[in-house]
Amino acid sequence: MNKIFFITISKICILCIIAICSEAYSQNNKLFWDGIDWNRVEKLADYNIKTEFIIKKSYLEGALDGRLFGYLRTWEEDKKIADIVFSETVDYLTIRELIKNIDYFYNDPLNNYIPLPSAIIIANMYAKRLDITNVESYVKLTREWINKLTLNLDTLNYTKLLEEKMMKYYESSPNQSE
Repeated sequence: MNKIFFITISKICILCIIAICSEAYSQNNKLFWDGIDWNRVEKLADYNIKTEFIIKKSYLEGALDGRLFGYLRTWEEDKKIADIVFSETVDYLTIRELIKNIDYFYNDPLNNYIPLPSAIIIANMYAKRLDITNVESYVKLTREWINKLTLNLDTLNYTKLLEEKMMKYYESSPNQSE
């Protein structure tokens, strides 16, 4: 009973820490957790290895469960598309091995901006010992993609976007005065 209570309180505390941190950094145009967030967990956990492991494990299990949910929802509609879109294997490693490999991957500062979902795929590619040129090519393409996406988000004129949406809406809606 006491152990269950402690685990429940620990999970609530971890969720509160994540919520506070996400609120503090919510001003950024950020789509994914990346290496900066991943490396920040150690400090958030007050350098407690067990707490750090629980936070990282929780994030990875949530990401993998979400991916499975997306696959199953897509599979209901079209099995071929689901198999093509979700073809990368991301469950080759145990959670503990995956955390260790992602920690190693994010030790390289050049990888810090690569989103965590991509890091999961890359960690599994390295673990499967795929051709290193293919893995490095994937890493390079991922860096280019996230840099371009971030640049587009940072230079996006939200006012212009809203005006365009409003004009499109008024053009498509029937005139009420007719």
